[in-house]
Amino acid sequence: MNEVSKTIVTNEASPDKKTLEVFLGAPAAKPWYKRPAYVAALVVLVLLLLLLSRCFMDTAEGGYATEAVRRGNLRVTVSATGNLQPTNEVQVGSEQSGLVTQVFVDNNDRVIAGQPLARLDTARLQDTIAQAQAGLAAAQAQVATAQASAAQARANLARQEEVWRLSNHRVPSETELDAARAEARRANASVNAANAQVAQARAQLSSAQTNLSKATIYSPVTGVVLSRQIDPGQTVAASFQAPTLFTIAEDLSAMKLEVRVDEADVGQVHEGQRASFTVDAWPGRTFPATVTRIDVGANASGSTTSGSSASNANAASGSVVAYTAVLSVLNPELVLRPGMTATADIVTAERRGALLVPNAALRWSPERDAAAARGQQGGVTSVLVPRGGRGGRGFGGGGRGGGREVAIGRGSRQTVYVVGAGGNPTPVRVVVGESNGSETEIVGGDLREGQEVITARLAPGQTQDKSGRARWRGRGGGRDQGEADGNQVAPAAGPPPAQAQRPAPQPGAASQQQRQQNRAAPAAPAAQPQGQRPQRQAAPSAAPGAGPPRGPGGQRFRDMTPEQRRAFFESMTPEQREQMRERRRQWRERREAEGAAAPDGR
Repeated sequence: MNEVSKTIVTNEASPDKKTLEVFLGAPAAKPWYKRPAYVAALVVLVLLLLLLSRCFMDTAEGGYATEAVRRGNLRVTVSATGNLQPTNEVQVGSEQSGLVTQVFVDNNDRVIAGQPLARLDTARLQDTIAQAQAGLAAAQAQVATAQASAAQARANLARQEEVWRLSNHRVPSETELDAARAEARRANASVNAANAQVAQARAQLSSAQTNLSKATIYSPVTGVVLSRQIDPGQTVAASFQAPTLFTIAEDLSAMKLEVRVDEADVGQVHEGQRASFTVDAWPGRTFPATVTRIDVGANASGSTTSGSSASNANAASGSVVAYTAVLSVLNPELVLRPGMTATADIVTAERRGALLVPNAALRWSPERDAAAARGQQGGVTSVLVPRGGRGGRGFGGGGRGGGREVAIGRGSRQTVYVVGAGGNPTPVRVVVGESNGSETEIVGGDLREGQEVITARLAPGQTQDKSGRARWRGRGGGRDQGEADGNQVAPAAGPPPAQAQRPAPQPGAASQQQRQQNRAAPAAPAAQPQGQRPQRQAAPSAAPGAGPPRGPGGQRFRDMTPEQRRAFFESMTPEQREQMRERRRQWRERREAEGAAAPDGR
């Protein structure tokens, strides 16, 4: 029996270690990814790999991004927002109080001078006229009575004087003669008083008739009714101030545009300068204008934040100082309406055949480039959190990424760099003139047309195409992985975009690389049916960190109310306005190109 049981125990499967630990109640061992030591070691390994990759990538030089110096036309503009207003706008009111019985015109009706607009109740005024007429009749009767009394007094005086003469001055006495003379004078005075009462009664009648005529409201000018504030049955009270009942624009074929010019730009705006403006009602269309007046007095508007650097006091107080400029506008087609919000570009300077260089060439220098590279190689933090340069302020928009900010002024001497012998940057001294925010005029120096000026350093793995844009070169024989926007290139050191190192996506899933390309390259416009205007496309976005900010909550400029647009535009810095102006100029050029290619020619 013992042998049998021993055989059974021997043949049974012996329990493993995990089963015994569970049976004995021992705690389960933690997996390796939950142990701090293993996690710390993994993090250190990843950081070392990143540092090594950065070091190996920094050994290769990427060259320089260059752009040719060219001759062209330069236009410097100042942007401002405002509203369209009629040249002559008349507020029509009522001098009389009463009940409105009739209204003859409505909004948008064309009227001529002297045309009736509305009429008040005239019952009370007619009663006043009747009362004045009765008063006039009574005064005229008083005149007749006074005239009769005066005639009798004069006759009595004449009779007594004749008796006094015939009696050889004995009768009547001197006292009686004096009394007769006084009575005659009193009668004449009564006649004069009665005549004055007649004149007063006539004036009262005339006033009552005038009030009756004012019960009908007439148009003082020929124009268009912009607004009507009354309806039949409404009571008008004109005790101290005449209430406004109608607003009439005299002539809408000639209008004015009132814009607010920032204090930093008002010194460049003068009377007679040409301008162009756009309105949201007619996208893609520009209208000409001329500056006719710049107000001397400033008007400050309250703002929670102020982006203007022209006045520290105004920035501290949160107010934006601007000056009103009035532009004359011709509106022969009557497509512009009062109150429309407009964005105007005032041409302050224009150069034809000027020698032009990109502003990026004026901002770049080997010292700032080296400082930016040192800042990006500062350690592990710079690897994990790359630093992005901030667009500086000033005439040329100098950067802050690696050194002192460059201040470029009109007529100042600056330095640009060209690729010299051995591929090294060679400085060239120049004298700058006007600038539109993206290009600057060269008025002096040794720079010549066609020379290639350095605008940035290309990162390892980047090449520059014929249009001057930097492209990443992939591993598969130089195929472009993506395209930078404009002259934006990668930092001086750093790996290519991360999507080039990612594994291939699973079947059926959208590729991250394809999504990046879809966001970077705008889709081609769809073919438009004949007779239909091309669809409006969004303006290309500016380089990261260089474009003007959006409104609160990322709200687009065209979706803001006129008040929000005015406050948003006034809070922008001059550099941001230049960037916004450049984006609008590109947008207009693209719209004009699309309009020229449309079947209907619009």
